Amino acid sequence: MPEKVILNEEDIRRALTRVAHEIVEKNHGCDGLVFIGMRTRGVPLAERLAAEIKGFEGVEVPIGALDINLYRDDVFSVDWQPPVRPTFMPTDIMGKSIILVDDVLYTGRSIRAAMDALIDFGRPRSIQLAVLVDRGHRELPIRADYVGKNMPTAFDEDVEVRLKETDGRDEVAIIRSD
Repeated sequence: MPEKVILNEEDIRRALTRVAHEIVEKNHGCDGLVFIGMRTRGVPLAERLAAEIKGFEGVEVPIGALDINLYRDDVFSVDWQPPVRPTFMPTDIMGKSIILVDDVLYTGRSIRAAMDALIDFGRPRSIQLAVLVDRGHRELPIRADYVGKNMPTAFDEDVEVRLKETDGRDEVAIIRSD
């Protein structure tokens, strides 16, 4: 399968820096913000965004991790049990502005599952979505509030995000399946 790297380490750093500034600007500061990274790659992205904000605002934004596997709508068989990883809420989310962080926005189904999971923890003031890549092809009426890179793709292409924390290197590639 041929692949083309479309974001390198520096591109990812710049995109996350821009998104961090946009989050602070849209929310008029950091008061009441909580980052919740979707497992797997959303968690290190949330940590990086929080580190950026700490660097220019001097404020530590709480960071949590969310596993959505029990909320997915594509689990049709009781024979298949999705792996469940720990979910961690760093604080009570009631009345907070949640920044849900994921690596790739595609159909919107994972985000729908994440919102269902979040509501089980309380009623936030708002849920905003930050993604590194928006590849299009939505099946649900969901859009990101913050996007590192819009990357229109074909249906026979996959977007693979690789991060140092999970994959040993930072890059985003488009892979065409033959």
